[in-house]
Amino acid sequence: MSNTRQGYFSDEIILLARLLLVILFLKFGWSKLIDYSGTAAYMAQTGVPVPELSALVAIFMEVFVSLAILLGIATRPLAVLMAGYTIATGFLAHHYWTMTGAVQYENEINFYKNVSIAGGFLMLYAAGSGKYALDTKLGQRLRGGHTGANPA
Repeated sequence: MSNTRQGYFSDEIILLARLLLVILFLKFGWSKLIDYSGTAAYMAQTGVPVPELSALVAIFMEVFVSLAILLGIATRPLAVLMAGYTIATGFLAHHYWTMTGAVQYENEINFYKNVSIAGGFLMLYAAGSGKYALDTKLGQRLRGGHTGANPA
């Protein structure tokens, strides 16, 4: 496959990847936002430190940071931030090594899903936001319409 065809849909795939990476966070972050007190109570029940603050952090990360990544705003630094958040959430919420039975198995799956999602965010960091991103559009405007990329 030639180099010109190899990256033919790269920007579209990056856009799709951004959507697929954040859809989970947007869905559950929204439910945390509309039921903040329930979220804080659940976090207190599971032993998360400072549950009220932890709920606010979760809402901020899952709604606002995810939305920024979807729109392509500060994608690279926010992708690293989301990778760290996802790993931390795995350790805080899915500590399967302290459990037994079916609950242990379910949490082990969720822990490793978090690890995999973090890998996706790190890949997004490496790839960048692609051309379908507000960062790219803003960058074009700031550079007088030229992105510095070679034309396709």
